[in-house]
Amino acid sequence: MDFGVKLQVIRIRNLAVPFDEETSLKELAAKRLMLPPRQLAGVVIVRKAVDARRYHGAPIQFVYVLDVRLADGEKQERKVLQRLRRDRNVEQAPLSLPTEVPQGQPSEHRPVVVGFGPAGIFAALTLARAGMQPLVLERGHDVDTRHADIAKFWQGGALNPQSNVQFGEGGAGTFSDGKLTTRINDPHMKDVIEAFVAAGAPEEIRYLHKPHIGTDILRTVVKNLRREVIRLGGEVRFGARVTDLELGAEGVEAVIVNDDERIPADIVFLGIGHSARDTYQMLLARGVAMEAKPFAMGVRIEHPQEFIDRAQYGEDAGKERLPVADYALTYKDPVTGRGAYSFCMCPGGLVVAAASEEQRVVTNGMSNYRRNSGIANGALLVQVSPADFGDGVLAGMRLQQELEGLAFDLGGRDYYAPVQTVGDFLKGTSGSRDFLTRPTYAPGTRPADLHRCLPDFITQTLTGALPWFDRKIPGFADAGAVMTGVETRSSAPCRIRRDRESLVAECTPGLYPMGEGAGYAGGIMSAAVDGMKAALAFLTKNVHTN
Repeated sequence: MDFGVKLQVIRIRNLAVPFDEETSLKELAAKRLMLPPRQLAGVVIVRKAVDARRYHGAPIQFVYVLDVRLADGEKQERKVLQRLRRDRNVEQAPLSLPTEVPQGQPSEHRPVVVGFGPAGIFAALTLARAGMQPLVLERGHDVDTRHADIAKFWQGGALNPQSNVQFGEGGAGTFSDGKLTTRINDPHMKDVIEAFVAAGAPEEIRYLHKPHIGTDILRTVVKNLRREVIRLGGEVRFGARVTDLELGAEGVEAVIVNDDERIPADIVFLGIGHSARDTYQMLLARGVAMEAKPFAMGVRIEHPQEFIDRAQYGEDAGKERLPVADYALTYKDPVTGRGAYSFCMCPGGLVVAAASEEQRVVTNGMSNYRRNSGIANGALLVQVSPADFGDGVLAGMRLQQELEGLAFDLGGRDYYAPVQTVGDFLKGTSGSRDFLTRPTYAPGTRPADLHRCLPDFITQTLTGALPWFDRKIPGFADAGAVMTGVETRSSAPCRIRRDRESLVAECTPGLYPMGEGAGYAGGIMSAAVDGMKAALAFLTKNVHTN
C-alpha cells in the first residue's frame, strides 16, 4: 500500500450483516475497523446486495461496501490502514471524479440527435453540457402525452404507431421495470446514475446491487432530463420522425423529417431504439453498413409474487426489510446446444402490450417503483441466430414481424394476446383457463396454443427449459402458470456497424450509431452509457477544452 498518496476515504468491502440486524452501519463499520463509533465522521453506502443463499444455515444477509471517513482525518486513516494492512477487505477508497466534458462552440450546423431514449438523452445531455446546442428529433410524443396514448391503447383503444411503449420520450425503458442493472463495467455509469438522481430518481440507486427506478418515477426523471438539455441550450422536438438521410461524398449532409422538412446536418447521433423498423429499412437503402445479429424471442410467464418470495427467502418471505424477490434462470438444450433464459424479470409488475405496428401483438414487462402488484413476471427467451432466419440484414426483423402477426391473429385480431398454461403447453393442448394467476396483460387475453405463433426451435427449447427451471425453483412450471405471447423485442435484430475507436459508422462520416437500436446496448444503463460515450468520442476529436 502506498502511504505517499493523500488518503481520502477508507473502503470496507464484503461486510455481511443479517438482514434483520438492528445495529447501525456506523457501529458495524467502527467495529470492523476496531475503532469507537465516535471516531467515524461519516459512513456512505457504496453497494448493497442481498445474499439469500443461507450457507450452513446462516440467515439472509445484506452485503455492503462502505466508504468511511474518520473524524481525526488523514493521520488516523493511515494508522487504521497500517493496522489492517493484511485485511483484503479494507483499503483506501479509489478516487472517483465526474467525467470532464470538453467545452466548445456549435459549428455551422448544430449536432442532431435522433431519438430521445436513454442513448439519445445522454448524448444530448453531454453535447449540451459542452455548449454544442444539440437538436433532438423524437418521432414520438412527450412522456405525458405518450402515457395517455398508451393508457388508451391498453383500455381497448387504437394503437398510435408513433406513440406507444416503444416510441416517445424516454424510449422503451420508460415503460418497463426501470432496471439499471447491466453487465458492463464502465466509469461513465456513475455519471449516468448521478444525472438520474439529480433528475428525481431515488438516491438508493447509487448503491443498490440491483437498482431500479420504476416506470412511475421514470416518467418524471425523463421530463427533468429533457428540461436540463433545454436549459443548457439544446432543443427537443417531438413528432419529428427522421424519414431520410442525405449522404454525400464526405458523409452526412442533412436529415429529412416527416418526409418534407430538410435540416442541414453534418453530425448525427442515431439512437433510434430496437423497434424503428422503418428507419432500419431507410438506412439499408442509403447504403449504411449493417449486419444481422443474434437476439432472442419467447414468452412472458407470471407467478404470484409471494411464491417467488418464498422460493428465494423461505420463512423470511414477506419481511419488511427484504425487497420483493426476483430470479435469474438459464438452460442449455443438451441436444441442440441452444440456450434459454429468463430476461427482464419484473417483480410485482404487469405484462404489458408493447406493439408499435398495427395488427401485431408484442409483450413486455413493467413495474412501478414499489413493485406492489402482487404478480411476478419474466420473459422466457430462446436464442435466435442468423442461421434461424435466413439471409438478409433485416431477415431477423421480418421474423419478428411474422411472429407478432401470428400472435395478433391467434389472440382474435383485436390486440388481445394469446395465453396458455404451462400444463397445456407441455402437453400440447390448449384452452385451459385454470390460471395460477389472472393474466395481467391489457387490453386482454384469450387462451390459445402458443406453438402456433412461435417456431418449433423456440417451443422445443422451452419444453426442455421449463422442467429444468422447475428444478431450480420448485413450482415454477406449475400447470396453472400462465404464459403470454409473444416477446420479440429483447434486443435489436441487426447492428449498424461502427469503428471501435471513433464510434463513427463505417463508410458514413458524421453518423454515430448508438444504443440498443444500433446493436451496442441491452438496457437503460448500457444504452445511456453508450450515448454518452458516442458524444464524448465526437467532442474529444472535434472540440478543445477552453
